[in-house]
Amino acid sequence: MGRPRAFDQPAVLAAATDQFWRRGYEATSVRDLASAMSITGASLYNAFGDKRSLFRRCLAIYLDTHARRRIAELDASADPIDGLRTFFDDLVEASLRDRRGCLLVNSAIEVAPWDPELAELIESSLSEIEDGFYRALQRLPAGTPFQRSRDARATARLMLSAVVALRVLARAGGDGDRLRGIAKSAVALAGVQ
Repeated sequence: MGRPRAFDQPAVLAAATDQFWRRGYEATSVRDLASAMSITGASLYNAFGDKRSLFRRCLAIYLDTHARRRIAELDASADPIDGLRTFFDDLVEASLRDRRGCLLVNSAIEVAPWDPELAELIESSLSEIEDGFYRALQRLPAGTPFQRSRDARATARLMLSAVVALRVLARAGGDGDRLRGIAKSAVALAGVQ
């Protein structure tokens, strides 16, 4: 019978997620991960499989903690316009506080081009965000300027593009005024100022 694991799984997964988020998939070695997680390489493999399997798990945790949480808050908003404003305002502030960017967007740029399975996971996750915007736009009251003149799916895609732009620009050191301007423009796509 093997010995039970002697580490706090959520804490070691948070440490691994931080490594991937700050350094990227390729630049993060198994040695880096084990060191950050304060476990041995053997324990890492035994508990989580290979680096790629650990990365998938970290990406799933990130999605639940960040992207899906924000979309759930948008879905729960009583007023979709207020929900969109809050979504983008919170995203800007989080992006200014934490210049690591977005693990999902970073991975779309770094990992997706060479790993079809991860590319599918990343695309599916980005689609979840787009779908959240689409649902918010569908909930706009009848008679709003948006519903008379715009396509909700195309607008949701533009809003997703704004999210990606915000996250990339923040990681590159973009200033708050630029990020807030992009966020305001994204909300304005819903037909309000």
